[in-house]
Amino acid sequence: MSTSLYDLSVPTFLQTMQALGGVLARAGDHFAGQGVDPDSVVTARLIEDMAPLHFQIEAAWHHAVWGVETLRTGAFTPPPLEGAVPFARLQAMIAAGEAALSAVRRDEIDAHAGRHLDLTIGTRRLAFTAETFILSFSLPNFHFHAVTAYDILRSRGAPIGKRDYEGRLRTRDA
Repeated sequence: MSTSLYDLSVPTFLQTMQALGGVLARAGDHFAGQGVDPDSVVTARLIEDMAPLHFQIEAAWHHAVWGVETLRTGAFTPPPLEGAVPFARLQAMIAAGEAALSAVRRDEIDAHAGRHLDLTIGTRRLAFTAETFILSFSLPNFHFHAVTAYDILRSRGAPIGKRDYEGRLRTRDA
């Protein structure tokens, strides 16, 4: 059995988006239970020259949802970043991303397998196929930002672990 473009993208993004939603929920509950306003971690960073939590969540959302949308349209055109928003808004972004990914149909993504995508991102011009765009650009960027968000929350004391980040594994029936 071969792996389709849909299989490479949508379920993979969705697994981590759902996990990230769970990570945000656990972190928010933890902070609230500790008397810490969850909004106070929105601008938290791992180190001064890295982007804050809100950027990590937005970038993960953009690479998942607009990564898949790029397969359809041929253009990577995420909306502008919102910036520092309330913690609940970060949770809403992830929920909206989950809903958008859940609505994607296999046939509409698989129809674009092999498509040439010539993208301009900033000052960079990048020539991809649909598969190399997902595998070498969107997925690595998505996972970088998702794990950085996890790391920021973990560094602030959120009781989250590797299994929270993994989310629901897509195992076969035994």
